[in-house]
Amino acid sequence: MGTDNCEHLPTIGHGERLSKKQEQAISALLSKPTLDEAAKEVGVNPVTLTRWMKISAFHDAYAAARREVVSHAIASVQNATGEAVETLRAVMRDADAPAGSRVAAAKTVLETAMKGIEQEDIMARLTVLEAERR
Repeated sequence: MGTDNCEHLPTIGHGERLSKKQEQAISALLSKPTLDEAAKEVGVNPVTLTRWMKISAFHDAYAAARREVVSHAIASVQNATGEAVETLRAVMRDADAPAGSRVAAAKTVLETAMKGIEQEDIMARLTVLEAERR
């Protein structure tokens, strides 16, 4: 990439908008496996990209974009839970499936149910504590 041309870039303060290149860099950071490849994709020196990552507005925008990607992935996994439960039920009911598979499926269903109850209990307790705090 040659020289680092970031000296002319203004330091971004809190609440300021990112440049188009910086927005592209965030997208590249999310889609490329390395910082070097992300920098190459956007056409900036990796040193520039590293410096941008130290700017709070850029760092915050990148962190928010990463959270959004993870949030979408979690939603996708959650959308598959019904199918997962049906698969477990099918294995549990399949008399031709190996006993170990049926037991593992049953154990998974029971453990997941117990974790769900524990989560509900914790949330109920937290709700009571928050109400008492007010």
